[in-house]
Amino acid sequence: MTVSVPTHLIMGFLGTGKTTLLRHLLANKPKQERWAVLVNEFGEVGIDGALLTEQGAMIKEIPGGCLCCVAGLPFQIGLNALLHKARPDRLFIEPTGLGHPSRVMDILTNEHYRNVLSLQAAFCLIDPRQWQDPRYRDHETYQDQLALADVVVANKTDLCSKAGLEQLRRDIEQSPGPAQALVETVQGQIDLHWLAQPHATERRAAHPQAHAGKAQRPLVAAPEPKLTRGQPWRRYASQGDDHFTVGWRFHTDVLFDPDAAKAFCEALPVARLKAVLHTRDGWWAFNQTDQLSMYRLAPQKESRLELIDASPLAMHDLHQQLMKAVVYLPAS
Repeated sequence: MTVSVPTHLIMGFLGTGKTTLLRHLLANKPKQERWAVLVNEFGEVGIDGALLTEQGAMIKEIPGGCLCCVAGLPFQIGLNALLHKARPDRLFIEPTGLGHPSRVMDILTNEHYRNVLSLQAAFCLIDPRQWQDPRYRDHETYQDQLALADVVVANKTDLCSKAGLEQLRRDIEQSPGPAQALVETVQGQIDLHWLAQPHATERRAAHPQAHAGKAQRPLVAAPEPKLTRGQPWRRYASQGDDHFTVGWRFHTDVLFDPDAAKAFCEALPVARLKAVLHTRDGWWAFNQTDQLSMYRLAPQKESRLELIDASPLAMHDLHQQLMKAVVYLPAS
């Protein structure tokens, strides 16, 4: 008898802490269970997979657009491959913070996956400080991520005001639709018992077609060009849903000065920054929304860095600044 895989969506706007929450969950998973994560990133350079690889789960990345826009072949091919290879006891799907989850939920519950996946508690992370800003609170994607969530995670509560947190509590309690659980935490630290929360199938998005027709990628993405010592870096740029992204991939032999890389990151007033970089002090992860956090990583296949902002990014100037942090570049 086939047992359907418990499946959770981890939603939330840019910088709310989705990857941090996943790292926490994976670090505390039962040792006897196999977990898998399907990660979608807005930019062309996938980084979340590298940030999660040390946590004992199989990771599959789908970069270059929100799942709601690429939820045809790329999403289903990636999902099928992950299920076949990992044979997980539990599955997590992390759409990009700019992605609309309505169509993803439709696919996960259609006839092809009805006996394979069991959609359970869907989570939406919220930074209570963003909740005070109409630019976030009134955004269609932001509203629908929240409307489709069974568990609302108020993250970064150590950084918000008491009044802001109280306003969020009232709004969640008074929100239309099925009741939602509210968890208040820091660093995405939630208890695993929240995974047992059921999914309310009657939840509905108010703007299910918010992203219709915005996909800019081909139906099946081309494989990433291989980096070589002769061509040790590649740069990428894209835009969509009123946001812009610039990303870099570097050959593993390229070395960064850790202090210069840190200074480069801290000097950028962008909405989101993520990186995994090979430095002369080993491999480091960089994660920045309001403030920069850094931690060591196991060796990766290559270095990657991605910036996302609501304003156009000065790609060439940024590239020149970033290259100043490089202390070794293989000769072509």
